[in-house]
Amino acid sequence: MPAIPVRVLVVDDEPTIRQLLTDVLGDEGHHVDTVSGGEEAVIKLRDTRYDFVITDLMMPGMSGIQVLETVKQLDPETEVIVMTGYASLNTAVECMKLGAADYLNKPINIDEIRIIITRMIEKKRLQQKAKEVDFYKELSRTDGLTQLYNHKFFHQLLATEIARSRRYGGEVSLLMVDVDYFKAYNDHNGHPMGDAALQKVAWILSETSRDVDSVARYGGEEFAIIAPQTPKRGAVELAHRLCKKIEAADFERSEVMPHGNFTISVGVATYPQDSSDKSELIERADQALYQAKTAGRNRVVAYGSS
Repeated sequence: MPAIPVRVLVVDDEPTIRQLLTDVLGDEGHHVDTVSGGEEAVIKLRDTRYDFVITDLMMPGMSGIQVLETVKQLDPETEVIVMTGYASLNTAVECMKLGAADYLNKPINIDEIRIIITRMIEKKRLQQKAKEVDFYKELSRTDGLTQLYNHKFFHQLLATEIARSRRYGGEVSLLMVDVDYFKAYNDHNGHPMGDAALQKVAWILSETSRDVDSVARYGGEEFAIIAPQTPKRGAVELAHRLCKKIEAADFERSEVMPHGNFTISVGVATYPQDSSDKSELIERADQALYQAKTAGRNRVVAYGSS
């Protein structure tokens, strides 16, 4: 497989080395710039982004180690290869600690430099692929509007927490949250403003919940919060905090709401106290949420409470 073309900066005070690397890497299809010293290299690095820097260690003026340190300050993702005919093993180790990707001894072996560059290009390609996989993995479990976990991933998380509770003991509480009278707000102010309001609700829920809690958009204006290792009393306290935070928040044009501002209703249920599995826990929390809404909204109802 042909190498992916990259941009390389060669830093060496010997013209023959600069020309050799230009010829070898240029034949491979790479774009090569050369400079004779560290000071020139810094100027180039400030103006141009390079994939690789190949620098001599022993040069008049600015040393190769200083070039290495500067490269890593300007762009940590730029790979640096150091080369010299005089440095000791200790110097090589020091360079690697400072972030050098590899080390070459002079006189330079042409095949060795080709192998090193090809290997590093493949490493970069695999790193980029891993980043893309992580990105799409995150995208697949995130709600596009609110950046919370989506409905599908919520079910996976809840199943995992219940399985953990079943194995190790403890309780898992589920809070089902519904924005009161949201349809009226959305119809009056339009979908863009409605979307912005949901984003703000999502942010408040995330900021008010604990780090161990998982907040998801369940659908429409409904949200779900998984509270692991949390008894019902603790979940109800969290639900009340959420209600107060939403009610105190300033939402644009919220005067159209029946209470003049945004409020939420919350239903709480706890495993294993209220259910034997995931589906039943969701059903119980939904039933509690329905009771909160039918009782007048802007309140918290725990399943099984009178």
